[in-house]
Formats: sequence, C-alpha cells, structure tokens
Amino acid sequence: MNDAVELASALGHAAFLERLRSEGSRRYHDRHPFHRLMHEGRLDRPALQAWVQNRYYYQTRIPIKDALIVAKSEDPAFRRMWLRRIVDHDGEDAGGGGLVLWERLGAAVGLDRDALVSCRAVLPGVRFACDAYVELVRTRPLVEAVASSLTECFAPGLMSERLAAWETHYPWVDRAGLEYFRSRIPQASRDAEQALAFVLAHARTPAEQSGCVAALIRKTEILWHLLDCVHAACVREAPAGGPA
Repeated sequence: MNDAVELASALGHAAFLERLRSEGSRRYHDRHPFHRLMHEGRLDRPALQAWVQNRYYYQTRIPIKDALIVAKSEDPAFRRMWLRRIVDHDGEDAGGGGLVLWERLGAAVGLDRDALVSCRAVLPGVRFACDAYVELVRTRPLVEAVASSLTECFAPGLMSERLAAWETHYPWVDRAGLEYFRSRIPQASRDAEQALAFVLAHARTPAEQSGCVAALIRKTEILWHLLDCVHAACVREAPAGGPA
C-alpha cells in the first residue's frame, strides 16, 4: 500500500508539479540496493544476466500498456503523440525499436536470444509486478494511466549513470549492446515532458490530482518490487527496505 494522501483542495500547477516530482523522486528505484550494486560494479555475470532477462519482460509490457492508453483517448492529437512510444519500442519495421535493442543487450551479456524472448526464466514475482502495471493502466482513467508513466521524469539520469557504470565496471559486455541505454536518454526526456504536460493540464480536481499521485507512487512500487525479486534471487545480502 502507498501512503498518498487525498488532497483537500486542488493544487495550482506549480504545487502539483512539485508534489509529483517530490513523490516520484524519493521513491524512484535508482535508490534500490540492486541498482547501487550494479553502478558500483559489484554484480557478477549471473546477476547482471538475471537482471537483463527479467527486465526484458517489463520491456515487453511497455507497448501493451501504451496501446491501452491510446485506446482510452478520444483525442486524435493525443493518440498520434502517444503512438510514438509504441513505435519506439516495437520499431517502424521488424528489426528495429527498443525491444530489439534489448535483445542485443541480452546477447552482449551472453544470453541466448530464444531463451530471452521466451521469458521462461522470468521470476514469478517479476511477472506479477509487470502484469500489475498493465492492469493499473487498464483499470484507471486516462489521466491517471498517463501519470503512472511519470517515472520517466527520473529515467534520463538513471540511464546516464547506468551507461557510465557499465562502460567502467563491466568491460566484458560488448559496448554495442548498450545502445538501448543511449537511445532512451533523449526518448525518456521527450516522453516525460509530454506526459507531464498532459497530467498538469487534465488533472484539475482534488480527486484527479490525488489519483495521479497515487498512480505514480504505485508505479514506483512496481519498479521497486521488480528489483526486490531479482536481488533476492541473485544477491546474498537482503535488500534494505522499500522506497521511503
């Protein structure tokens, strides 16, 4: 359960923006012990492979949740804007897009492609968390579904840190396989700006704003739980609590 508080009155844009940024920032999974180990170069090959394998299942859910968001909107301009995200992950044509780049990351860490894309090795808890994200988007109003994506506000910094850490600490990983991280830095910045503008414009009542904050918090919990599962399976020390 999250500790989002129902707002008594609607916040102005600046206050609402600060609330979203504050809740997202303090709960984002960049603080998770598994990410700290990764960025300090303290993961062994099997742990890094396990993260790539399990995170791939999350990547496969992204275009599905984005298609659900598109289907919720009556606005052609919004649909055109949001469809770009699906293309980013699935590609304009076969052989392109973020999912293919993640498959190349899998090859770079030594995973068999067929085993990766089959998702047979995905941990049950990871599958549960990722499917919960799709369910969150499916069941919530459009503005809350969009708000759940606002973790992307914090992604560019994490991607930059991750890229530098992998290049520094994991020389055995083929550098060509890191293109997903490079590509997501500008994409996440663009996506976050668009989603934030939509939420600020359309969450006007206390209930709508509270729902958006709750959706963002729930998304951070899902990302955190994914890492909890991988950490528990691959690292001896237990993860130190959840997001603050």
